Amino acid sequence: MADINNINIQDIPNNEGNTPTDFYDNFRVKLNEIEQFPSLYTFKFIVKADSDKLELVKNVFEHASSKFSEKESSGGKYKSITVETFVNNAEDVIDYYKKVSKIESVIML
Repeated sequence: MADINNINIQDIPNNEGNTPTDFYDNFRVKLNEIEQFPSLYTFKFIVKADSDKLELVKNVFEHASSKFSEKESSGGKYKSITVETFVNNAEDVIDYYKKVSKIESVIML
């Protein structure tokens, strides 16, 4: 079984499966296909309940429109955080994900 903490997503294959494509380039295309910008966008993350990671994630989302909701897991070991915030475009979404990805042990959904 792979250790989820050591997974590093850098490249994913394109639709043809021949040439690797940057993950964020592919994500940007998909966002622009399904989302209408500017808009409110919903982000979801999971952190260990006993860590300071929850506050670090919240600090990434400085926009005045940001709204946070938290839910503790049934066993109490983890917390999920949902963030709804205003974004102008797909690049804003990607920038938020890149900033949160620098916080160790945060699972991005």
